[in-house]
Amino acid sequence: QVQLVESGGGLVQTGASLRLSCAASGRTISDYRMGWFRQAPGQEREFVAGSARRTSGTYYADSAKGRFTISRDNAANTVYLQMNSLKPEDTAVYYCAATTSSNTMYNPHTMAYWGKGTLVTVSS
Repeated sequence: QVQLVESGGGLVQTGASLRLSCAASGRTISDYRMGWFRQAPGQEREFVAGSARRTSGTYYADSAKGRFTISRDNAANTVYLQMNSLKPEDTAVYYCAATTSSNTMYNPHTMAYWGKGTLVTVSS
């Protein structure tokens, strides 16, 4: 199975950018569909962005479209989430996740493997 470790979170001001990284070990990420999710205090975990396994297909929540970009470096076994034009409502713990399921990635229950998360705080 794959192990995932996120990094790159922090405290930034509105309008700033951050790049989150998800380093995988144990298995190659090319075996998995990869996704980023987030969970704000008192709220359910929600889908942010996803990356297909064998194609260049990417998927985004409406809140992320035009601002966030998911990418993967199979050689480095790492997935990234570039976040631009950050807003206070983007404040959350961001999780990297992996699955071999063909079910929709918009449902967190589709994902089989999770990292422990990295906190992103956007101040106004």
